[in-house]
Amino acid sequence: MTSFIATANETFPAGLLPQIAAGFDTTEAWAGQMVTLCALGSGLAAIPLTAATRGWGRRHVLLAVLCCFFVSNLVTATSTNFVLSLAARFLAGAATGLAWSLLATYARSLAAPRQQGRALAVAMFGIPLALSVGVPLASWSSQLIGWRGVFACLAVIAMLLTLWVWLRLPDRPGQKQGSRLAAGQVLATPGVCAVLFVVMTWILPHYILYTYLSPFLDSIGLGAHLDRVLLGFGLAALLGIWGVGLLVDRYLRVLVLAALASFCAVSLAFGLGATSLPVVYLGVIIWGLSFSGAPTLLQTSLADAAGKHADMAQAMLVTVFNISFAGSGALGGVLLETTGAQAFPWVIVALLASALMVAWSAKRHAFRPGSRHAPGRPSHPAATQDPDRGQACP
Repeated sequence: MTSFIATANETFPAGLLPQIAAGFDTTEAWAGQMVTLCALGSGLAAIPLTAATRGWGRRHVLLAVLCCFFVSNLVTATSTNFVLSLAARFLAGAATGLAWSLLATYARSLAAPRQQGRALAVAMFGIPLALSVGVPLASWSSQLIGWRGVFACLAVIAMLLTLWVWLRLPDRPGQKQGSRLAAGQVLATPGVCAVLFVVMTWILPHYILYTYLSPFLDSIGLGAHLDRVLLGFGLAALLGIWGVGLLVDRYLRVLVLAALASFCAVSLAFGLGATSLPVVYLGVIIWGLSFSGAPTLLQTSLADAAGKHADMAQAMLVTVFNISFAGSGALGGVLLETTGAQAFPWVIVALLASALMVAWSAKRHAFRPGSRHAPGRPSHPAATQDPDRGQACP
């Protein structure tokens, strides 16, 4: 549910821009800054907030995140001052950045080592759920309760979740002061930079196509099918995250390579002109299946590589993710205004090919073959933790 709210914070305003603009008597371009401020807050705050709270118990950090979700969405739902609303979205973004760096390590620490990948997949299920169900539901319900009612609902969900976490969720200790590393030292950990590079070159092309899917479909004469294409993507993503949850602990490397290769093949087909309606539907379904597990696969790979410093590495992932997210909008916009939407597939193929090359070559520390817990498999000495003590297992 935390990953659902975090994703909703970043995506719901984009689907409500006309209503938000009308509510503040401003333009949609200015209303769009609610999305910008949320992404900016997430990117800027992830590393410093993670570093500042590394010594805290994990449950206390999650409670702080959920309280910020409650306050920011409540202010958004009630404020009539646009500047205050922008500040609330920045706060939501900052809390979202901290949430993304926390959830991976916290979810893994709650499960037995052999089930940590599956635990992360369950925790990340809120992402495709928010994209495939939450966004269209928010758009539909805004016609009944208004856009402010949508954010009020998010505030209520955050409040109820805060109470549940306080009453039921077990705590896990943070790290001792002496165990903290500078960001440069974490980056020097073998495998970390390789995973972060794959994050950038996977997220950037994904959001170029996702953000500008409407003009791309218009360019091939299929713009009228946008809603059904998005529905197909969302349903495929829900199915994909279930499959990744079952297989991630045994076939992480295979899943990463297969997902990148599949998305690359779909983009290549689009670039070569295979854009009939059945082919586009099939391509979008394959794309949804391939991307659905990306957060789980990348966060699991990064946590394995970074070991006991996984929370700082996850904060770096959040920063790289949001920079790539913002960069996709800028790069996609430039391409749209210069070469047109039909250039998207070729740029996407180039980016994914570089990601695939790095993922293929980084098999010693980042995307290692075999089961994640196979006997004798080389691993980071602090990659797994005792769920009861939060310390490295022998």
